[in-house]
Amino acid sequence: MKKTKGAGTKPAKDEKPEAFEDETVKTGETKAGEDEGNAEAESGEKAEAEAGEAGSGTAEETGETEEADETGESGAEDEALMAKYQRLMADFQNYKRRTEKEKNDIYAYANEKLILGLLEVIDNFERAVLSETADEKYAEGMEMIFKQLKGVLEKSGLEEIKALGEGFDPNFHNAVMTEDNDQFESGSVTEVLQKGYTLNGKVIRPSMVKVNN
Repeated sequence: MKKTKGAGTKPAKDEKPEAFEDETVKTGETKAGEDEGNAEAESGEKAEAEAGEAGSGTAEETGETEEADETGESGAEDEALMAKYQRLMADFQNYKRRTEKEKNDIYAYANEKLILGLLEVIDNFERAVLSETADEKYAEGMEMIFKQLKGVLEKSGLEEIKALGEGFDPNFHNAVMTEDNDQFESGSVTEVLQKGYTLNGKVIRPSMVKVNN
């Protein structure tokens, strides 16, 4: 009988050593790990690039929004300044007109108190002129002086208020008496008891009158 070889028997040609198989597995695992790492790296780089592009777009949009906001704020400030300027100009024009009117009133009525005092002198002068006298030259001289005095006052803006036969006007007339007179219409002035005057259009003394019923 032939003896069978035991542990010393050579392995078959198709069989590979276990160590070789382990190295092959390890090499495959390494390549797979590298491939996965490369894939992850590429994925990370792609994500970063996309994030960068998104961030760039957001930054540009934010910049445009900020510029729009600044433009809107600048326009609002310009409108506010223009409105303020217009108000100041209107206030200045009103102030200018008011000061001019006050100045004109000062010039126009500066002599009001003096003329009011002279009105009593004119009243007495007129009574003297209307009084009868035998001396015609004296009466003529008095009348000339009276006209001269009234002329000076008229140049200063004094004007007599028309009253006799006119309709009663409380702005110019002061009714102290009433009567029934067929020669005048109802509400008309029938008699002037004291003449009234205006100074540059302003009533400084109303006419004292009698009014018809």
